Amino acid sequence: MDKPLTGIRVLDLSRILAGPWCSQHLADMGAEVIKVEHPQRGDDTRGWGPPFLDNTRDAAYYLCANRGKQSVAIDIAQPEGQRLVKELVKSCDVVLENFKVGGLKRYGLDYESLKAVKPDLIYCSITGFGQDGPYANRAGYDFLLQGMGGLMGVTGKPDSEPGGGPVKVGVAVTDLFTGMYAATSILSALIGRDRTGEGTCIDVSLMDVQVGVLANQALNYLTSGKSPGRLGNAHPNIVPYQAFATQDGHIILAVGNDTQFQRFCNVAGLPALGQDERFATNRKRVENRALLIPEIERRIAERPSEFWLKALEEEGVPCGPINTMDQVFADPQVQHRNMKITLPHDKAGEVNLVSNPVRFGQTALNAESPPPGLGEHTFEVIRRLAPEQADQLESLCAQGIIR
Repeated sequence: MDKPLTGIRVLDLSRILAGPWCSQHLADMGAEVIKVEHPQRGDDTRGWGPPFLDNTRDAAYYLCANRGKQSVAIDIAQPEGQRLVKELVKSCDVVLENFKVGGLKRYGLDYESLKAVKPDLIYCSITGFGQDGPYANRAGYDFLLQGMGGLMGVTGKPDSEPGGGPVKVGVAVTDLFTGMYAATSILSALIGRDRTGEGTCIDVSLMDVQVGVLANQALNYLTSGKSPGRLGNAHPNIVPYQAFATQDGHIILAVGNDTQFQRFCNVAGLPALGQDERFATNRKRVENRALLIPEIERRIAERPSEFWLKALEEEGVPCGPINTMDQVFADPQVQHRNMKITLPHDKAGEVNLVSNPVRFGQTALNAESPPPGLGEHTFEVIRRLAPEQADQLESLCAQGIIR
């Protein structure tokens, strides 16, 4: 199918995760993404292993965020490298970068400099803390921002319980959310440019994004004036909505309304709980959480997980297992939706990747090419987009300016 971003070209100066996650989504949607990397080091995540892809030096971490791109290795610290990047910018719609504030200005690759080359350029800058403010010059990493932005304040068991304390989420969610906010902002800017003919500079920061996605927890605080604490696997506004230990493992019980609670009580053989005015409504269940949860814990612990999953599913009570990664990819729904994809790879033979979760109609819009090797497309891209530089490529390569 003709993908929605076909004809859009992105020059990606970003590395690690937030920026590459953004540009991978754009590549999946059909954009041509040119990934600019240092000729010797490449994207830092290429070395963030093990594990590494067979017959390559590329870590699994790098593979997760770089499908569908072309790797062009240019040393932007060198004047000749800066000149090459500017030549490429002339034929690009978007520049994406995640350098520290002001980091690219010294190379003449900041927004104002590149706008002079490409007046309608859309320039998206991802930083830890934004382009201004008291923290603007700090480096930002996902773990730091999960802590500073409030997420770890509501993640983990309460301090009063064994094992209590702040816990980060098991994947870099601040980076991932930032990448998707950047992607949607770029798409919005492209639509705006179609209407006005003008480009723009987009400022996206990990700190802003992390605060922005605190969602109901932020509003719990802003509405009440009280900081929500850590509740482990429990929910601050819905009860029962948490993990419970069974006779042989754990299940998640996610009761979303009062009718579902009544059904749960019937399945559990606890009809009196469903009629008790202390638990009849979600508001009351939240207020009386400390009384209700121990009763549910005792009953669920009496039977194995399989019993609960089957019985509750039959009665329309939301529940599910807590899967390990192998169980996730063996799950029939995950397999039906083809969430694991395999692409050919010139060195490893093939590479297994996770599908883009978006479907247009019945089609998942995954880029067709695997994550590129370092500098795999340098000569081809420069010859195609900056042909006047073609006769210098061998010399630049010998000097280590390109690869």
